[in-house]
Amino acid sequence: MNSSKTSRLPEPAADELAHSDRLLQHLREQIAAHGPMSFAQYMERCLYAPGLGYYSAGKTKFGEAGDFVTAPELGNLFARCVVKAVQPVLAVLGDDADFLELGGGSGVFAEVALRAFAENGTLPRRYLILEPSADLRDRQRERLHAALSSDVFARVAWIDRPPEENWKGVLFANEVIDALPTTRFVIGHGEIYEEHVALDGYGRLVRVDRPADALVAGAVRHVERDLERQFEDGYRSEILPQLPYWIQAIAGTLEAGVMLFIDYGYVRREFYLPERHDGTLMAHYRHRAHNDPFYLPGLNDLTASVDFTALAEAGNGAGFGVAAYLPQAQFLIAAGLQRVFEDAYEHANDEAERYRLAQQVKKLTLPDQMGERFQAMLFARGLTVLPVPEELLAADQGDRL
Repeated sequence: MNSSKTSRLPEPAADELAHSDRLLQHLREQIAAHGPMSFAQYMERCLYAPGLGYYSAGKTKFGEAGDFVTAPELGNLFARCVVKAVQPVLAVLGDDADFLELGGGSGVFAEVALRAFAENGTLPRRYLILEPSADLRDRQRERLHAALSSDVFARVAWIDRPPEENWKGVLFANEVIDALPTTRFVIGHGEIYEEHVALDGYGRLVRVDRPADALVAGAVRHVERDLERQFEDGYRSEILPQLPYWIQAIAGTLEAGVMLFIDYGYVRREFYLPERHDGTLMAHYRHRAHNDPFYLPGLNDLTASVDFTALAEAGNGAGFGVAAYLPQAQFLIAAGLQRVFEDAYEHANDEAERYRLAQQVKKLTLPDQMGERFQAMLFARGLTVLPVPEELLAADQGDRL
């Protein structure tokens, strides 16, 4: 791991350091008791350990005061475009269609989306938020209760696990898959090894590679076959062997409707480029990205880019068809960004607000911002026709998968 960038990061406060030390102590105890843990386990603990992980402790994550800004945090345009894209599906499915958001973040997406649904007369029966973090759940509930009318707020429900009964509607996930605990693999003498986290003689976290189990090795060999090339010795990257099981778990009961995933990532042949030989893993700390996942565990968001070809395979395996795959900029434009922007611009209170709207469009669509780096993938199942904007289907780049 290269920590050259960490020396230029902002200094954490004393309470933050103490928090990180508590998680570090927890990790040391786990490793001392059970031996080296896989990188996926390490990432899972860093992000989700109860009371200690990045998402399960009480620190501000999103927006200017946090560590990164997601598309919904920029303003209303993103959520309104998503609503325009999927509301015809809810309309076709009727009054008992639900909307399920995976990981509600600060609650801003739900707030804007519910207002837009209400304005258009396509409110879902229930707006479900699957949120594992108790802290974020409280913040979301507080925000939505204050922002929404009581009849709209009454439709919102927080759930601990995916619906067990069959349902129909829309499943939406923005920047969720990049935060799934990822497996890191490396090739040595033609064999596949899995990255683990161990302790050195001073109790510091260090990387060790161990022979991969059959699940990980099989997933890596599948990618090699698909790419028609073998990874060279020393090639290190990420893979999500559990992705098919995860998709089945979250969407197995969605009998009719669509799933929309928006995240940063690549098609497989771009994800595993020979020159990308240390993978895509990044840590985010106060709006700065670095590549040392062992730096201040619990205070950094750890993410890896999404292999959208793997996501397509997982969706297909769960019985869904890929309806559209395209860069975020094309998705938003096809979903009516121009109309949404013009409407907001017309109702803006002052020049400052108009300027912010123009900046939002730039961040969401410019290639060097989120426009090309982020991709959208739409899946469908159980629909005789796919009632989404024609422009969306026309802009499909699924042949790149």
